[in-house]
Amino acid sequence: MFFPLSKLIFFLITPSNLLIMMSVAGALLLAATRLRRTGSTLVLSGSLGLLLAGMSPLSDLVILPLEQRFPAFATEGLEPTGIIMLGGGIETGLSAARDQVVVNDAGERPIYFADLARRFPKARLVFSGGSGILGGGTSEADMVSRHADAIGLPRSRLILESHSRNTRENATFTAALVHPKPGETWLLLTSAWHMPRAIGCFRQAGFTVEAFPVDYRTRGWSDLLHVHSFSSDGLLQLDLAAKEWVGLLAYKLAGYIPDWLPGPASPPPSGNASR
Repeated sequence: MFFPLSKLIFFLITPSNLLIMMSVAGALLLAATRLRRTGSTLVLSGSLGLLLAGMSPLSDLVILPLEQRFPAFATEGLEPTGIIMLGGGIETGLSAARDQVVVNDAGERPIYFADLARRFPKARLVFSGGSGILGGGTSEADMVSRHADAIGLPRSRLILESHSRNTRENATFTAALVHPKPGETWLLLTSAWHMPRAIGCFRQAGFTVEAFPVDYRTRGWSDLLHVHSFSSDGLLQLDLAAKEWVGLLAYKLAGYIPDWLPGPASPPPSGNASR
């Protein structure tokens, strides 16, 4: 129930969707009813909201606390036991239709996964990503396996987890698959803005991992003075950040993460040690 409900809620409260629906509802009220004041308010609020969300630094203000939560990981002198990449960087439908890898705006994930695989030839390589839709479908893990050579991944070293549909399942299914042992070093590779929720899920699953954030959308706190040249860029960034903040809230209330905003110093939940 949690999975389909979360998808519906995210659709309804996504800022760009919400602001557009406000504007459309206002226009309908103006055209078909006598509620002109309410209609005008909705149209004006929706239009100004789209302008503010798209062009102003608002999206940077919302996403920066997520991206800055974990520092870039220094790999010098490190020999990790394994590297885990979470799905989300490959468009499965387009990849299946075109029979080639089609990445989206989180395409840095497979790029750095391949780079880490090359730099650490003894590390175990785990890709975690199912279809992300109800009723199955082609999983992202299937696409990674099929096009491993094009991505630059050694197919013989890949461990694929193809059933997870969300971040919590990424963590629990991966922990059950690889059985991490105390003292091992595992790197978790995902988007910087997604890292707090991902780390929280792995901690709750009793799997101690080190954050390797990629796919940054900001240059740092200096972007608080940034004005977007294209409103679509600001809206996309705000939608991502809003989804992530709502996800953190929902996951904490559901008991899927131990902290409201997991960070580098957050301890693992009591009673759950690294397996």
